[in-house]
Amino acid sequence: MNVEFVNPFLSSLQNVLSMMAQVELKPGKPAMKKDDRARGDVSGLIGMVGPKTKGSFSISFEEGLAVEIMHKMLGEKPTELNEEVIDMVGEITNMVTGGAKRILGEKGFDFDMASPVVVSGHNHTIRHRSEGPKIIMPFSHPAGKAHLEICFDKL
Repeated sequence: MNVEFVNPFLSSLQNVLSMMAQVELKPGKPAMKKDDRARGDVSGLIGMVGPKTKGSFSISFEEGLAVEIMHKMLGEKPTELNEEVIDMVGEITNMVTGGAKRILGEKGFDFDMASPVVVSGHNHTIRHRSEGPKIIMPFSHPAGKAHLEICFDKL
């Protein structure tokens, strides 16, 4: 997969969390993902379709990190995943994809975004509706881990 296409999602995630929640994520090493199992407790997934490609993006958070982001963004610290945390993950998914869309649009990659879907629960799955390879990028924070996934048919 083209790094020029992946990097806007990575930088957009870090920008959104840094600006909205003062949360700095430490990036790990990207890898190919072979299964559909989410690497977190709550995941936002959004589809994208354009004239040159179609694909999807997801971000999964471990419960501790999702709760910490909620606390930093809104001042609330729930004791577990709840509807507000789930809504927040959907908003983060939307903001990250929107930021990446803006950067990619400047490079000639245009696409439309669907509404994000949020799935939660231990060992939930994420199904990307694209035929291309799935790239997974881990991030760490003292409150927990996040995993960004991106999958596109062709670039």
